[in-house]
Amino acid sequence: MNTLSASLSATKAPGEPPRAWKQRLPIAVGVVALFGWLLWSVSARQALLLVIGLGLGWGLARHRFGFTTAWRNLVQDRDPSGVYGQIILLALLALVSMPILAWFPETTAALGPPSYSVLIGAFVFGLCMQLADGCGSGTLYKAGMGVPLNMAILPMFILGSFAGSAQLTDWVALGSLEPVGLIDVLGAGGALAATLAALVVIAIGVRLWTGQAFHFDKSARHWFWGAIALAIFAGLNLFVAGQPWGIVYGFGLWGAKAATAAGVFDPATNAFWSDPGHAMRLSQTLLLDVTSITNIGILLGAFWVTTKQPPRKPSRRTAVHWVVGLVAGFLLGYSSRMAFGCNIGAMVSGISSGSLHGWIWVPMAFLGTLLGVRLRRLLHY
Repeated sequence: MNTLSASLSATKAPGEPPRAWKQRLPIAVGVVALFGWLLWSVSARQALLLVIGLGLGWGLARHRFGFTTAWRNLVQDRDPSGVYGQIILLALLALVSMPILAWFPETTAALGPPSYSVLIGAFVFGLCMQLADGCGSGTLYKAGMGVPLNMAILPMFILGSFAGSAQLTDWVALGSLEPVGLIDVLGAGGALAATLAALVVIAIGVRLWTGQAFHFDKSARHWFWGAIALAIFAGLNLFVAGQPWGIVYGFGLWGAKAATAAGVFDPATNAFWSDPGHAMRLSQTLLLDVTSITNIGILLGAFWVTTKQPPRKPSRRTAVHWVVGLVAGFLLGYSSRMAFGCNIGAMVSGISSGSLHGWIWVPMAFLGTLLGVRLRRLLHY
């Protein structure tokens, strides 16, 4: 009997909760059923995108690849590990994405117009992601992992994203230029060379400021492997969906559908949602929307990870933290629509697919983070 018990214990992964397989089995059955239903009733593309979303959620949660945390660690502790991980992700994804965009004309880059709305929205987003302890992907995967504050913030993010989309044309009207795609201007080879060169310059700047190079040690290893995992699945997303990985559009669509169903919003009277493309998605099931299906996959992938890792003790939050977090969550959604994306849509997908607005987004969001980190200290986060 003792031998049998020891044998069963030996098959358990290190740190895996006892009987975790019992928790994972219903999830696995549900995912397989949803995949089969999508394959049969919707399309093979949407079924594949569900799997890609699962991979993205797994990569984010398994490797704790947090954009918010990485920037905060850089500012507070001069720890560059997470930012180096993001640079690796951007470089790898650019190496994959730019050739795909050049070779397959049916694919599209994550282009946004350089505008006042990007400048303002990125700054507000960078500030609020520190107060909400999560960006777009961070809020999504932490909600999938059952983190209470992020679960509460997610619907506020959705509401803010819908409100921002409904007023987006007013913000763009303040002043904007036509979207600039580096692949169109420089060609795929030139755009890739310019992007990689810019990332090298940033890495050198981080190295000089922190005095630390990237070390493949235990504390930094998860950033490296997380970058590889996310680059693989984000590249697959571009190839299968025909567009780069995004998050915020799905949130806005969910909010618009809910508001329309509740009878409090008429999309026909709104400049954004009366656009033929957006109106079509609003009239269809969410399972046909590319961003929505990958968002669902991210939630499920993160939930899967929680059954394989011992739960972490939740941070103690005061009433002030909750109120600030919920308000920040709404502003995250609103500002990410103003800025044509969050850390994923504007930074990761924008830069890796050659959009100029991604390079505008990063410094403005980092300035916002500098203020957000100071506010966290004042609020005793």
